[in-house]
Amino acid sequence: MYRPVGTHVKTSLSPTPGWGDLLATAILALSIYSIVVTAKQWTASFQPNLPIDLALSALPLYTLFSLTRAIIAYLLSLLFSLTVGYWAAKSPRAAKLLLPILDIGQSIPVLGFLPGLVLGLVALFPNQSFGLELACILMIFTGQVWNLAFGYYAALKAIPDSFLELGAIAHLTPWQRWQRIELPFAATSLAWNSMMSMAGGWFFLTVCESFTIEGNAFRVPGLGSYMALALEKGDKTAILGGLCAMISIIMGLDFLVWRPILAWTRKFRLDEQSIEGVASIPFVELVLQDSRLLRFWNRRRKLQARRHRNQLPSLFPFSLPPWIHTVAHIGRLPAFVWLLKLCLVGVCIYTIRPLVLYVWEVPQTTWELVLSASGITLSRVLCALLLASLWTVPFGIWVGLSPRRTALLQPLIQVMASFPAPMLYPLVLFALHHLHIGLSFGSVILMLLGVQWYVLFNVLAGATTISGELRDACNLMHVSTTKTWKVLYLPSILPSLITGWITAAGGAWNASIIAEYVLYDGKISKVLGIGSVISEATATGDFHLLAVSLIMMVCMVLFFNKWVWRRLYAYTERRFKIER
Repeated sequence: MYRPVGTHVKTSLSPTPGWGDLLATAILALSIYSIVVTAKQWTASFQPNLPIDLALSALPLYTLFSLTRAIIAYLLSLLFSLTVGYWAAKSPRAAKLLLPILDIGQSIPVLGFLPGLVLGLVALFPNQSFGLELACILMIFTGQVWNLAFGYYAALKAIPDSFLELGAIAHLTPWQRWQRIELPFAATSLAWNSMMSMAGGWFFLTVCESFTIEGNAFRVPGLGSYMALALEKGDKTAILGGLCAMISIIMGLDFLVWRPILAWTRKFRLDEQSIEGVASIPFVELVLQDSRLLRFWNRRRKLQARRHRNQLPSLFPFSLPPWIHTVAHIGRLPAFVWLLKLCLVGVCIYTIRPLVLYVWEVPQTTWELVLSASGITLSRVLCALLLASLWTVPFGIWVGLSPRRTALLQPLIQVMASFPAPMLYPLVLFALHHLHIGLSFGSVILMLLGVQWYVLFNVLAGATTISGELRDACNLMHVSTTKTWKVLYLPSILPSLITGWITAAGGAWNASIIAEYVLYDGKISKVLGIGSVISEATATGDFHLLAVSLIMMVCMVLFFNKWVWRRLYAYTERRFKIER
């Protein structure tokens, strides 16, 4: 059973009265203003070549637009992950269908979704910016959702059987079991992977907000398009201003959102050891505690806590409406399952047949080029994963084992992970050029800048859940440090590490489109690889080559996931699952 890691003690160093109300009012006012200006922007007239103002005075509004898009995309990603991840974890039959779909989704790069989304939604909303804005949000969604979905699925599969048996003994309904056992167990993984998903959205921000299709420039006002234009024109003042704005967003989200969430998830640890040296309550929560605007909500929450005092902790103290239970019951009926399968088969036949006819016209030499390019990119992806694992695994375990180090280094890691790596590409390419390192290996370094954080965040999530009781047992038995790492630390984080490898590999395939085809020093630098082929095909409007490249990339990722990652994950789940 989950128990809070200590209790919150009121401190005499309470904030000045009124600051909590001021902060709550500021957040509420900013939210309302964001909704108003975003609605105004979405309903504005569509402009294919929207001019971007590089003045520093335009940065606050552009930053607000990008932040709003990222938050909307994250909420969609969270809803998708909670639904699909739960379905895949609870139904082996559904997992056989859903996991390959997730593999396909993460293997298709952002530029693979871009032409269809943009051209289709712009045609659907020809007179408003809504279509282009929606396409931008959906592209950010594709950069966020896969890591979150895989992380949640892995957390649900790692729940000890004793916890599920406890729910059965207590006669919990599926909703109560999810609410009081499954979601609390996955809370730590969801929190860390949420931060990584937001970082994934920022990674492709410049691509999502400013892109070219068939020679036509499509832009939406935002920080990504601002930075893309500033890098293109070499405006150092604008570049510096954009970097400062990005750092401000990341640090603001860390202070207002991620620190409170991580502090909240600590009470769902599996052991009862206290967190020494770490403040129980983040500063922002201390400030908001004095807000009169939030007291009414706090009273209601305390009343609900008293009612459920003798029950398992609940994340959401409310019940589902009856119609949801009815829909869930219908969804388990064999007839409905078969009907759903028939519909999916029909959709696949309807969509695959035109695609087969479309790529049938592609000559054999193009297929050979794409196949060789895919093999080269695969070698770069594996090299990037190896380099990332060499430092993230020991560092992530070292940080995750100490709450003090986690509290100290987590904000810095969050800032570094969330910072869009493409904005650093010119600086990295400049260094590689002076070191006489070609883009063939340099593209691996460019991939590494983004994918290493997928591995690190999953290792951190796994390390923070390592049982303190087992660590104490190793200390009492005088087990050496090397053996403790071998028999406890590495096996404990291995399921999370496999999840990190899977999502990092998908991120590396995505990153190849900007790591193998980059704008540097006023000219395009490219190297043979599937990423450069996709980027060039998108820029020139060669949709036959784009379709072939995407098919080859999807097949390569699916083959590798099925025969390597899935087998590794099944082995670690069976071999290293800790029962309590």
